[in-house]
Amino acid sequence: MKKRRFLTIQIMVLTCVLAAGSIMVCWLLNSIFLEKYYVLQKKKDMVESFQIISEASALSQLESDDFEVVFDNICANGNISCMVLSTDGRVIRSSSADDSLLRQEMLQTLLSLKTQDVIQTDDNYQLLSTTDARLDSEYLVLVGSLENGEMIIMRTALESIRDSAALSNQLLLIVGLATIAVSLLIGAFMARRVTRPILQLTDISKKMVDLNFEAKYVPGAWKKDPNLRIGYLRRQRHELSVSGEDQAAGNEIDLLGDHMNRLSETLERTISELKSANISLQQDIEKKTQIDEMRKEFLSNVSHELKTPLALIQGYAEGLQECINDDAESREFYCDVIIDEAGKMNRMVKKLLTLNQLEFGNDQVVMERFDITELVSGVANASRILMDRQGITLEMEEPAPIYVWGDEFKLEEVVTNFLSNAMNHCEGKKRIRIFYTQEEECLRVSVFNTGKPIPEEDIEKIWDKFYKVDKAHTREYGGSGIGLSIVKAIMDSHGQRCGVINHEDGVEFWMELSTK
Repeated sequence: MKKRRFLTIQIMVLTCVLAAGSIMVCWLLNSIFLEKYYVLQKKKDMVESFQIISEASALSQLESDDFEVVFDNICANGNISCMVLSTDGRVIRSSSADDSLLRQEMLQTLLSLKTQDVIQTDDNYQLLSTTDARLDSEYLVLVGSLENGEMIIMRTALESIRDSAALSNQLLLIVGLATIAVSLLIGAFMARRVTRPILQLTDISKKMVDLNFEAKYVPGAWKKDPNLRIGYLRRQRHELSVSGEDQAAGNEIDLLGDHMNRLSETLERTISELKSANISLQQDIEKKTQIDEMRKEFLSNVSHELKTPLALIQGYAEGLQECINDDAESREFYCDVIIDEAGKMNRMVKKLLTLNQLEFGNDQVVMERFDITELVSGVANASRILMDRQGITLEMEEPAPIYVWGDEFKLEEVVTNFLSNAMNHCEGKKRIRIFYTQEEECLRVSVFNTGKPIPEEDIEKIWDKFYKVDKAHTREYGGSGIGLSIVKAIMDSHGQRCGVINHEDGVEFWMELSTK
């Protein structure tokens, strides 16, 4: 918030400084040069007016009705007092209705003129600057002779020019204050328009630092239209390989946001590849030291586990061959035993092959970011029919999506084994509960079932291949003692932990997954 306010204040101050500076420059220029410019323009107007009257005099049009309109326009528009006198002193043209009063004022002006007052001279006229002591007013005076010898006197007051300049500066000051106020509003509006996408980019970059690449920049103008937003996100997903600024829409900030989206996609893909490569490297290092021991252990356990079902199959097959019982019911019983034992051997061999691939690292772990809550819900929903048949109640948290890193298909096998194990050992109140515990950089997924606790001396051994706590109960539901070994192998391949906790009324199996 402080950064946002600081940037907003900077933009507002900059806008106001630019507006105030521009107005101050205009005000200074007006104060210094406006009056001089008006005087210069007035001098030019008086000379041009003299030339027009002189041409009319040369054409003997001074006393014509047509020129009377021209003469009145010259005097009125230029705020000029003018009088044309003949050689005998008769007033030919006058800008005032009272010729005698104007003549008296003109004669007083002529008498007050001094040589040093001359500011411009020509063969036919002189342009002078004088001050009327009686009225304390400054005038521009033009005295000259026309083409036919007639005399002309023109006078204009400079005081009105100064008043106009002062009024102009006053109006400029008022307009300037209003402009500064408007600039503040415009600056605040522009600051919000600029800072909002910048803050959005800041939040995205912060999430990228935390390795959260879900957030994507969307230009603010498109947020109002869901269709445009969807189109924009689709373009982000499917056109990341297309380079060039023509793929970015909007202004420079939108272009920066587009590049950040591409950077986020690239970083997520690269981190995923690095995590997979890192796990693969760790597995390669450990593989060489474990392979011989695992092979020996594997052969020993397989031979031990296959001995019992093979002996049963052989015994019942020999019984069928020797026709120990000739009745159909006995033969069918012998066949059912052989088929049941062969099926158990088949399932055990498949699990052994899966476990063997995991332990030898032949089954590559593909790291990706996915929603674990969606995966757990899918496995639980698929098992609801079996739980309903057994009278088991399932309690499951349904939090917002929680994203973790891992091989989604292998972790589904872990959840399936946890839930299957819980169903097979669920007793008492027959209740299964699935819940989550968020820790600093990982998520713990737990599956709890009511029933007998695991003996303390067996807790460390349940992860070993073919180990069974209750062999009679395990054989009853067809367990092979390999499921938890597969769980342990999958979690080891991810570099994560798993475990079991005894409670007063049941057992909790858990696994931890990285969220970053």
